[in-house]
Amino acid sequence: MPYKNVQYVIFDIDGLLLDTEKLYEEIIDEVCQHFGGKYTEILRQKILGRKEQDTATILIKELNLSCSEDEFSAYYQASYVKGLEAAELMPGAEKLIKHLSAHKIPIACATSSSSLSIPAKTKNHQELFKLMNHVVSGTSDPEVKEGKPSPDIFLICAARFPDKPKPDQCLVFEDAPSGVQAAYAAGMQCVMVPDPRIPDDDRKLATLVLKSLEDFVPEEFGLPPYKN
Repeated sequence: MPYKNVQYVIFDIDGLLLDTEKLYEEIIDEVCQHFGGKYTEILRQKILGRKEQDTATILIKELNLSCSEDEFSAYYQASYVKGLEAAELMPGAEKLIKHLSAHKIPIACATSSSSLSIPAKTKNHQELFKLMNHVVSGTSDPEVKEGKPSPDIFLICAARFPDKPKPDQCLVFEDAPSGVQAAYAAGMQCVMVPDPRIPDDDRKLATLVLKSLEDFVPEEFGLPPYKN
């Protein structure tokens, strides 16, 4: 099917640009065990793409953990600062970001991560992330009232581009079903690059589903093509 041309691109970070999901799984599993619970694949899919406050709420309720949301978050944050520094780029991420930047396509990030974790996970990739016009944190930004799957974060991210584009001028890249739902609710096209474990039903709202960012063809959305 033909896709609408876009002029702006918004990226999620975790699991899309950076290979952090396994790191997060290990960290969250350790936190859940600390408070008397067992982290499972079902729970992983429930919290995928959610902001940190929502993650704490869901896991405490589902596992009946012996802690408050504040206690969970404090232990969680102390655990991930160093652990996330090992995050590596996902295949195709660097090529796509540099390509769009070189062609003056405005790009930004809209992530559920907190302003504490973003510097840790991007520490070894600072030059690449400096190409972003801005980064919106769903956990820390006071303007983001509701996390994904609410459209708030993508609408706010779009509004912070200097030209304040309309939603249909923006293309979102996501890996998580909650992020795809948020982009859809915001009125934006969304390219999904899901974890293979994501069920087919959770991919239906995506405009396009790819196995890797390496498979993205920019000109399908009216963006400058890669050079051969």
